[in-house]
Amino acid sequence: MAWAVLVISGVFEAVWAIALGASNGFRRLVPVLVFILGTIASLGGLAYAMTELPAGTAYAVWIGIGATVTVLWSTFVGDERMSTKKALLLTLLIGSVGGLKAVS
Repeated sequence: MAWAVLVISGVFEAVWAIALGASNGFRRLVPVLVFILGTIASLGGLAYAMTELPAGTAYAVWIGIGATVTVLWSTFVGDERMSTKKALLLTLLIGSVGGLKAVS
């Protein structure tokens, strides 16, 4: 259960990061509200997962998922371009996250 919560909270990390970027310096209400709710969900899930998983592993997986989803979303909406190098590095990051789960 802790791993499932950790993955979901990692996605919520991307939600708050994307909302923060869309908030225009906390000037737009809806993105600010999404940022606040996403932060609560993300950190709450991370805190729960850390009750059953090692802190270092949980944090690394949480960051890896959040960073990967944020880059993929930014690429999808056209804010960022995907290069071969970036795709390879994201693949390495995803593989590393999977490896951390495998050895835990």
